[in-house]
Amino acid sequence: MTHLDSRLIVALDQPTIESASAIVDALGDTVSFYKIGLQLIPIGGMDLSAKLKAEGKQVFLDYKLHDIPATVEKATRSLSGVGADLVTVHAEPAVMKAAAAGRENSNLKILGVTVMTCYDDAMLTEMGYAHGARDLVLRRVEQALEAGIDGIVSSALEAAEIRNRFGDDFLIVTPGIRPAGADAGDQKRVATPKLALNEGATHLVVGRPIHGAPDPADAARSIIAEMKQAPQIA
Repeated sequence: MTHLDSRLIVALDQPTIESASAIVDALGDTVSFYKIGLQLIPIGGMDLSAKLKAEGKQVFLDYKLHDIPATVEKATRSLSGVGADLVTVHAEPAVMKAAAAGRENSNLKILGVTVMTCYDDAMLTEMGYAHGARDLVLRRVEQALEAGIDGIVSSALEAAEIRNRFGDDFLIVTPGIRPAGADAGDQKRVATPKLALNEGATHLVVGRPIHGAPDPADAARSIIAEMKQAPQIA
């Protein structure tokens, strides 16, 4: 089983590289895995990724690639050489197949973003989808596995059914994680760390409950303590 601290991914959703680096410094050895997303990537996020890798950390590049297949394949090929551990693409069949081809023989693992955790059924209806979140997630998981990628990003609320239907041999990375008693913020489909792991998640993405805390390292340790309550990793 993967060690707990590498199953907790801290989202560096910050306005500057300096503020993101300050979180990394505050967390020290408590956390070994970080997510760098679109807020940081244009302003030095890739340099930060290289720095984290040089320090022995793991990096999740949350690009959410979504373009014509040829462009996605080329972008994934470029990203496969930077040493990152995870990268996201939108979970559309042609996009996922292109990313799988672009990865070639690298160690980069590809995750398909199913339905973002800020969306609920009402929002999906407004966007023109005929399916609710549950049905859309399940269809996209099936397509992700057919495309040959390594896992998916989904709410913990769908993880148990995903595991029951599709098995254990792929990653489920769950954002929308809130410690017991925490405010959900702008997230619609949230879960506690213990629930997410019990439901079948392999990795938990946590942002504001850690970097918004007075002591980020203490907040991270509290979340890891909650994770230890999950029976399969006790």
